[in-house]
Amino acid sequence: MLLYRAASAWWVETAPGVGVEIPAANSLTTREDLFEYLERVGREGVSKPLPQGFLAPLEEQEVWAAGVTYFRSRAARMSESESAGGGDFYDRVYTAERPELFFKTTAHRVVGSGAAVRIRRDSKWNVPEPELTLLVSPGGKILGYTVGNDMSSRDLEGANPLYLPQAKTYDKCCALGPGILITRDPLPPSTKIDLKIRRGPEIAFQSSTTLAEMKRGLEELVGFLYRESSFPKGCILLTGTGIVPPDSFTLAVGDLVEISIDGIGVLTNPVEQAK
Repeated sequence: MLLYRAASAWWVETAPGVGVEIPAANSLTTREDLFEYLERVGREGVSKPLPQGFLAPLEEQEVWAAGVTYFRSRAARMSESESAGGGDFYDRVYTAERPELFFKTTAHRVVGSGAAVRIRRDSKWNVPEPELTLLVSPGGKILGYTVGNDMSSRDLEGANPLYLPQAKTYDKCCALGPGILITRDPLPPSTKIDLKIRRGPEIAFQSSTTLAEMKRGLEELVGFLYRESSFPKGCILLTGTGIVPPDSFTLAVGDLVEISIDGIGVLTNPVEQAK
């Protein structure tokens, strides 16, 4: 089932275009029994047309990210950081037991589908990173899946790996949505992730991958993230990208980024730059 966040309430979809409104309540998405609860709400509630326009589907969770979980990402990171002496770092983390995990952002910097993502004024090389994204409970249980865009300034990260927080974390640096697929079942490896970047009437870049291309398991990533950290309000975890535009490509103001994942939906965001 799909869970959406509107301005005044959450909604659980019961059929295409209709759903049950969930009374405002704190910490809905931290419930360990979220699937069972939503199943009951959908069965007992009255379905109405879904509202138009959804917010990013999170509450007060921290947003974290995993890196170099696909071979394509490893190759791109090695290339962009080679001149700074950091290329070998990414090769080593790709093959290491311990994954790369980093803090991405807080909820107030995250936008939903339809809202603008931002490119930094002090960066000349910016790309979206389409990623399967996990909703994880305080107890470390994967509750659901959504579409994520981990915006990245590749020139800053490539200049020095120590600049990663600046390359990754700024206002409107992350988009999530449109909703969260709440399910007990893991997604199949054949699940497809597709990226389209529209520039006016043209498609400036398009590519796709599947979860079968991931080197790391989802439970493995969550296990490392929760190993020595507590998340009393749960966590959002971006799981890495397998789609990287060529080095000659950078986002421009006015571009439209569309990321789709089978069974979840399409996350659409125009691109802006801070004034």
